Amino acid sequence: MNFKGSSAYEEKDFLANYLQRRNRIDSPNNSIEKPVIFELLGAFKKKKILDLGCGDALFGKELLRAGADYYHGVEGSLKMGSLAEQNLEGLDARITLTTIESFEYPKESYDIVASRLAVHYLPDIEQLFKKIYHTLKTKGKFVFSVQHPLTTCSFESKNSGERRSNWIVDDYFEEGERQEPWIDKIVVKYHRTTESYFTALRKAGFIVTDLQEGMPKQQNFEDDKEFTRRKRIPVILAFSCSKQ
Repeated sequence: MNFKGSSAYEEKDFLANYLQRRNRIDSPNNSIEKPVIFELLGAFKKKKILDLGCGDALFGKELLRAGADYYHGVEGSLKMGSLAEQNLEGLDARITLTTIESFEYPKESYDIVASRLAVHYLPDIEQLFKKIYHTLKTKGKFVFSVQHPLTTCSFESKNSGERRSNWIVDDYFEEGERQEPWIDKIVVKYHRTTESYFTALRKAGFIVTDLQEGMPKQQNFEDDKEFTRRKRIPVILAFSCSKQ
């Protein structure tokens, strides 16, 4: 069975395994992606933030405790959404249980829209980026991360089931659906080139102000071997964009 969107997180064992992996200190989420996202966000105190594919919303909890004015998370998984509501209890926040595609984007309502490692699950980014542009206030910011296209172009190196010692880069310019063996499931993701992400953002009206590939930094790792391994290939691609 292939899982699309957030559906895999409805599987109890998958969700538990995912959270355990993600919460490791040296996980790519914590050691690479998180520092990049916070750097690209810049100043967010007193800002109203929309988070697309918010997961358990610990990100939102951290933002609010650091001074964000309001946090609105959108999550398609009921199990993830339940965790998000628990984590945000008592805070000025809201969780909407729906998919990123189905969410109704109110006009010019948010200072910042963020999305962390979720956009690569979606088949149509052009329409999504237009909706995000519509929901941002003037001078608003869109910050998001995806799996790096060098890693989504081919998952052949994962077929052995063992930890990869090398990565196969192939069919890079053949965009479209990919099936990734991940945590004992087959999860559907959508591969796009870096150029395609950039072009879709420009078409939506955004000005791309920054791009990062998550170069590992020693201070973010406890394990030197993991730090060395993560320097071999980029695992994330992140953009910061503005609405004029």
